[in-house]
Amino acid sequence: MRYRRLGGSGLQLSALSLGAWLTAGARLGRGEMRELVALAWDHGINFFDNAENYAHGEAERVVGDVIADLRLPRDGFCVSSKVRFGSAADPRPTQAGLSRKHVRDACHDALARLRVDYLDLFFCHRPDPDTPVEETVWAMDALVRQGKVLYWGTSEWPAALVRDAIHVARTHHLHAPTMEQPQYNLLHRDRVELEYAPLYAEHGLGTTVWSPLASGLLSGKYNDGVPGDSRFAQLGEDDPLRRDKLAASRIERARRFTALAAELGVAPAPLAIAWCLANPYVSTVLLGVSRPAQLLENLGALALSEHFDEQVWRRLEAATR
Repeated sequence: MRYRRLGGSGLQLSALSLGAWLTAGARLGRGEMRELVALAWDHGINFFDNAENYAHGEAERVVGDVIADLRLPRDGFCVSSKVRFGSAADPRPTQAGLSRKHVRDACHDALARLRVDYLDLFFCHRPDPDTPVEETVWAMDALVRQGKVLYWGTSEWPAALVRDAIHVARTHHLHAPTMEQPQYNLLHRDRVELEYAPLYAEHGLGTTVWSPLASGLLSGKYNDGVPGDSRFAQLGEDDPLRRDKLAASRIERARRFTALAAELGVAPAPLAIAWCLANPYVSTVLLGVSRPAQLLENLGALALSEHFDEQVWRRLEAATR
């Protein structure tokens, strides 16, 4: 495993990390997650990502139970949570959003579910148009000063709003956001590479990127249709998410990518992840796996990221335009 600093901070995260979205507490129970977390830990992964709304809080309960059962040393791993959407299926007004009240309550609930005394990372999970940015920044700063959160950041915020949060923090001598969690893959690049570009050097922003396989497209899983056991098979054909993610143009770009992977003699999934790792502004790549075999295959991205050079990455980018 290799480790990277979280932006301009001193925190060292494993270059590959384990996410719980759509797996823990949903498709996977405690036994299955225990196997994945133990395997990840044995291979040097030290960051486990979560959110209050993943499986309505059950994901955090499962991961917390697993980490406690494995007796992982608290000073050896990092956990995160995210606040915005609430953990209830139908949250009341005070059970969601980025108000001071919900930010505080969500932090305490995450600590209880994850069975830890503090969160290493705490993200604002999408903007909240009903709450002033100033209120959210002050709420996050309070949690940091109380020792309940070490680093706070945003997820899928416009760069302008991230700048606003940093400005508020610096004006009032508060703790500013350290990181962003955006989607990043060969089919979705602009926000990380263009929109956030000035924030890396100016403010030391780190990134914990998600969906390196573009919801599975870059693994080749959907090249010839929708497998019956896949995530999108559970959605109706008219579902807007399915239509967007499986648009013909995206499928064609994924086919070109998998063809090039075959030409290079490597599996497409670790190659797509290795491409993400080639970006020096990526602090860690979140893996969303449901089986040990998938995790082991994805870990192969570390070797590929050192094996291939810039010319190969440019060929991949050209193939997926």
